[in-house]
Amino acid sequence: MGPGGRVKTVELTDADLPAYFAALGIPGAVDVHVHFMPDRVMRKVWAYFDAQAASAGQDWPIAYRFDEARRLEILRELGVVSFPSLLYPHKPDMAAWLNDWARDFARRTPGCVPTATFFPEPGVAAYTEKALVEGARIVKAHLQVGGYDPRDALLDPVWGLLAEARVPVVCHCGDGPQPGAYTGPGPIGEVLARHPDLTLVIAHCGMPDYAAFLDLAGRYRRVRLDTTMAFTDFAQARSPFPAQRLGQLADLGDRIVLGTDFPNIPHPYAHQIAALARLDLGDAWLRAVLHDNGRALVSG
Repeated sequence: MGPGGRVKTVELTDADLPAYFAALGIPGAVDVHVHFMPDRVMRKVWAYFDAQAASAGQDWPIAYRFDEARRLEILRELGVVSFPSLLYPHKPDMAAWLNDWARDFARRTPGCVPTATFFPEPGVAAYTEKALVEGARIVKAHLQVGGYDPRDALLDPVWGLLAEARVPVVCHCGDGPQPGAYTGPGPIGEVLARHPDLTLVIAHCGMPDYAAFLDLAGRYRRVRLDTTMAFTDFAQARSPFPAQRLGQLADLGDRIVLGTDFPNIPHPYAHQIAALARLDLGDAWLRAVLHDNGRALVSG
């Protein structure tokens, strides 16, 4: 649906994507919201999705439930040229070893952006600084799963380090799919007020509070929004994007970056790309979102 309210029909399969990217004039996609984790951690994540789907009575088939090697092969086949291995802890004493795993994974994986994460615990500033020194170029924070307050005093030096280093933080701070104790625009908005130069990437466009998070992006020049699952049929049925905000989405074209949640998605990867194309915001907007903005973000 474009700014005028019209609906554009776009059908794409995964096999179509390399040619589609080439036709747009980009070498491929830069996806800032991709998950790779140690195998036992990934399997626990999948089990969580399965349990949540069963308890809610909704279908959430994980479309790319394959081993690590096959998932990497699929990304190459799709034409994804750059991606992180977003990880996140749900308790203390996890983040530092996840960072070690992510560092080694990036070293052995072409196209992977070195990734790190953190948790409010003693030593968090030290191991975050260590990860930055060792080359981390993108950081994941998950307020819903972690269940922590981003305003925690232990995290204030971490936000400061990340702001100074200009390293982007992909942060799940929205209330979707279920509100957490510290999700929503309020808590993370207070962090931004204290650290206005923080490069914050709001996951899922802040779903379902799209308007409030778009306004944050308009207020803070280094805030970005990733598209993860937004505008897809799955999301539109549950948390539709407000049509009256499409103009703002177009105006913030340099602040929107591609995210997908691969592999933990209930639809083909190409559906996320088609969902963005059917917004009908123009090829220049698509080029920026699918490649240029993400490339600039992870390149510093």
